[in-house]
Amino acid sequence: MPRKFFRKYLPDGDTVRANKYLAWLGTWLDHPNLWHLNRHSVAGGVAIGLAAGLVPGPLQMLTAALLAVPLKKNLPVALLTTLYTNPFTIVPLYVLAIAYGRFLLGAGNHPVAVEPYDWDWAHWIDSLLGFAHWTLSLGKPLAAGLVALALTLAVAGYFAVQLAWRAYVILAWRHRARQRAERKANR
Repeated sequence: MPRKFFRKYLPDGDTVRANKYLAWLGTWLDHPNLWHLNRHSVAGGVAIGLAAGLVPGPLQMLTAALLAVPLKKNLPVALLTTLYTNPFTIVPLYVLAIAYGRFLLGAGNHPVAVEPYDWDWAHWIDSLLGFAHWTLSLGKPLAAGLVALALTLAVAGYFAVQLAWRAYVILAWRHRARQRAERKANR
């Protein structure tokens, strides 16, 4: 994969560990897989980020970090992957999760009436509690759908990265073999 491009923009492990605000984490951030770009670490980071991105509320990155560190998967990739959920994509993802949950629970095709939720940034703790109550009021289809969709996206993301990485490596091998054959033929 184009590691030089990603290394240019992803933080270095030593830089993060030297940050005075993260010093309290001690040796938790020392494992090389948290920072290295290899096929398994990146695929795991993407899977963690896709799963953590569906966590309700503003806790996606915290969840991704809490999963990536003990599982020793690429931390920056996991954190960046959570950004697929944003104000534009969260509503369609939740609608998909409700439909997925209704399908899994056999609830039928009856539409669900959902009242919109208004977030108040001035009282964010109350808003977070209200959002949790609003989410729970959507019931079992949303809960089952979010878990199932998170697992489905995580598995699909993991295997997509594995396949894309493998395809890139095979194409690079073939390209180098062609170049060697051309150099040999030109001698």
